[in-house]
Amino acid sequence: MASAIIHMCVAKKVNEVLKMDENMIFLGSIAPDISKIVGESKVASHFLDGVDEDCIPNCEKFVNKYKDSLNKPFEVGYLIHLITDKYWFGDYVYRYIRRYMNTSLVRYTQVKDIIYRDYTRLNMKLIDEYELNLYFMCNNIILPSSKIEEIPIDKLQLVIDKMSIIIKELDDSKTVMFDMDDINEFVLECSKMVIKDLKRYGIEVR
Repeated sequence: MASAIIHMCVAKKVNEVLKMDENMIFLGSIAPDISKIVGESKVASHFLDGVDEDCIPNCEKFVNKYKDSLNKPFEVGYLIHLITDKYWFGDYVYRYIRRYMNTSLVRYTQVKDIIYRDYTRLNMKLIDEYELNLYFMCNNIILPSSKIEEIPIDKLQLVIDKMSIIIKELDDSKTVMFDMDDINEFVLECSKMVIKDLKRYGIEVR
């Protein structure tokens, strides 16, 4: 999956036209990853059709189930996460893998340790580049009133605590598989595609 910081960068770009509560958009955009923190498979939280974690989220399944909640920033942030993963796994991450490995036969899960190290090395630059305001994470969050059943809403503070650890582990060493230009390209192109998808799902874009 794209990193939590990348998810928040995409969410911020998308929210420039949504004009929703940014903190709740941010929280929704990292909420699906609580599955990993609590030791559960991401199949349910990411609306995957199969058990392979390389699968692409079925965003329509989420939209159909929670269509009455798509005017709420937390739920929209959650959907932005799923759509972002759809494009990340559908194309972008494999561009970088092919370039690095000189083969298209390697799966994401086989090189994810390298990818996660690159995430860590880019996070600070991304926070600065996209001017992410993460101060809301310094305090206990107000839990959203959400009907989403695929994650434990009452444990969302764990996601915030994990983000605090990620920020403390910031590292500006040289990346291996992709760099800031690659991620900037992804964030900008993905945010445009996410906006198109949200319009298609009937979400008002200003």
